[in-house]
Amino acid sequence: MSGKPQFDEVAVIAAAIDVFWRNGYAAAAISDLTEATGLSRSSLYQRFHDKDGLFQEALEAYTQRVLRRMTSAKADTARGRLKALLRAFLPDRSRPAGCLIGRSCAEISALSKEGQAATLAAAARQREILAGLLREGVAAGELAEDTDIDAMAWYYLGVLQAVLNFPQAGADPSMLDRMIDVAMSVWPSTVLSDS
Repeated sequence: MSGKPQFDEVAVIAAAIDVFWRNGYAAAAISDLTEATGLSRSSLYQRFHDKDGLFQEALEAYTQRVLRRMTSAKADTARGRLKALLRAFLPDRSRPAGCLIGRSCAEISALSKEGQAATLAAAARQREILAGLLREGVAAGELAEDTDIDAMAWYYLGVLQAVLNFPQAGADPSMLDRMIDVAMSVWPSTVLSDS
């Protein structure tokens, strides 16, 4: 035996993402994870050590996927890219409602110390992409030099989480799209000169 796993790790991680995304960490039972992944308990524990180990790998894979999606938004301006980024996450039927990162933040007290650190790091990486767009906006003269980048990055992270999570509260895509328009009014379309 080579010692290599005898299963498709990508498929196993994808199945685990789905379980944690739909149920949250605390409610995801080992039996849910073994059923979804097709792994036996012993294979799961041998490869991932425990539920927390599987969660951390699933969260990392999910985070990479979300970050790629965030950075793929295209437009001619930083403001346009931010708006396109938010619209890219409007709900569709191809994925569960909500966000694994947001769900994990909401139940952070149920996570191990390592799981908490991974969750906070994932949210920080999302926020950094948003802050980068805002810094680009300042550099291009789309935003004033004294713009509070940190506060705006947190604000737009909140808007992104609302886009992902409010469908569960009854917001339809049309309402969320209008909410994005309102949120973008925080970013003025032009910077006025002092003259």
